[in-house]
Amino acid sequence: MNLETELNNVIRGIQPLDAKAMEAAWRHWDSLCKPLRAMGMLEEMVVQLAGIYGNPRPKLEKSAVIVMGADNGVVAEGVTQTGSEVTAQVLENMGDHMSSVCIMASLHGTEVIPVNVGMLVDGKHPRIINKPVKYGTDNMTKGPAMSREEALRGILVGVETVEELYAQGYRLFLTGEMGIGNTTTSSACASVLLHQPVEMMTGRGAGLSSEGLQKKIGAIHRAIEINRPDPEDVIDVLAKVGGLDIAGMIGCYLGAACHRTPVVIDGFISSVAAYMAAVLAPGAKEYMVPAHCSAEPAGKLMLEALGMKAPLHAEMRLGEGTGGVAVLSLYQYALAIYDRMPSFAQGNVEEYTHQN
Repeated sequence: MNLETELNNVIRGIQPLDAKAMEAAWRHWDSLCKPLRAMGMLEEMVVQLAGIYGNPRPKLEKSAVIVMGADNGVVAEGVTQTGSEVTAQVLENMGDHMSSVCIMASLHGTEVIPVNVGMLVDGKHPRIINKPVKYGTDNMTKGPAMSREEALRGILVGVETVEELYAQGYRLFLTGEMGIGNTTTSSACASVLLHQPVEMMTGRGAGLSSEGLQKKIGAIHRAIEINRPDPEDVIDVLAKVGGLDIAGMIGCYLGAACHRTPVVIDGFISSVAAYMAAVLAPGAKEYMVPAHCSAEPAGKLMLEALGMKAPLHAEMRLGEGTGGVAVLSLYQYALAIYDRMPSFAQGNVEEYTHQN
């Protein structure tokens, strides 16, 4: 089976949410002793869970942050503050539960799964899952970052990782990434796909100076001019100016939807991958949960392109899945109210009704 066919089979496996379960969840919310829809997006999050799981009384299931690690050849153009060796070191730190996302995830009993989908070296820690498509992408200012086949393989690594974790009992996934230079690749993809100026879609990433930012913008311009990615072909854009961490996350979104599990979008880079997954499989978007609006300039634009609003606006931009983990607290609050709040009759309060 060729890779395009394999990917299309995954996409065909994505089914709509359970509308009856969602209707029942809304009825339950409206029966609770509070003003109608007063919990706003928290109510929507529970209803979406009901539709995904096909259960009007959903629970917060066993969860994992899948962190896709990959290196990017464009780092050679001076677009980052640190070198590519940091990518592997941070994944090693994740293996020891030492990174920011690991500390946050531990508060929720959520596992962090570091995956090497394209670092320059194999991960040494036994907790790192090594599935490298290639050892770092090529410098996209000189030619395509990778071949179309490599891009497809990267997506299928994400699908495969979700399948393996699903078999282990995980039923809620959060996307994360680690890859020095990946705000450059994601900005390039976003600029092409949304037909927006590079300058509008490009930020300082992990603390670039103004001079560094101009190098980054220039590198993206050169990459787009040399490679001429087709904005109507997501795989072409990914292969020419993207990265393998983005590819892996696209696969996570598609794999989660295929297995009827929610998948949380982290920040800007994760939202670029989410948008690309939604273009490939519009039905996959129903399984995506926006977490926060990144402080990167294009963070809000990417969410708007997805037709989503993020519940958290904390000006975070760390990546790794940290923003995604933060939204788990909102799930806990929302489900606690949904499960424990009395009805209007039980609370001795006159029932609210929907008004025009």
